[in-house]
Amino acid sequence: MNLTEANKIFRKSIIKGYFEQSLLNLDFSKSNIKHPTISDDGLMQSSLLHIFFDIETGADYPDGDEWFIAEFLFPYNIKIPDSVKGPDYFTTLSLSDGKNYWHHRELIRFKYGKSKKLLESLDFLDSKYKELHSLLEPLEKDIK
Repeated sequence: MNLTEANKIFRKSIIKGYFEQSLLNLDFSKSNIKHPTISDDGLMQSSLLHIFFDIETGADYPDGDEWFIAEFLFPYNIKIPDSVKGPDYFTTLSLSDGKNYWHHRELIRFKYGKSKKLLESLDFLDSKYKELHSLLEPLEKDIK
C-alpha cells in the first residue's frame, strides 16, 4: 500500500470514528445534500450549511495522516452579499450545469507529531460552522 492510499484510509477512519460521531452528538445530522465532488455523505445542523470531509486533497503528503480538509457547503445558486465572499468566507464552486454553489474550506490539523488535538479540532469545526451559518441566516428568505 502506498502513502496516498494509507493516508486516505487513516483519514476516513478518524473522520468516521471520531469527527462524525462527535458532531452527531452535537446535534448535527446526516445531510440530505450530495456534494458535487466529494462522494461521502455530509453533516448539517440546518439546510443552510453542510459539512463534508475531503480526504483526497493532500493525501500524498508525508504528514497527510495528521490533517484533512473540511468543506462547508452552501448548496444554493443565489447571489450572496460581497461581505461574505472571499477566502475568509465563501467562494464559488462551479457545477457541471453552469450553476454555482458556495463553499468554504478549512484545513483541520488534528495531530501535531505525536500530540493529538482531536477535541480542539472538533471545537474549531463546531465554532466555524456556527460562524459561517450566522453569516448565511439573512439569506434564508431568498432560498426557494
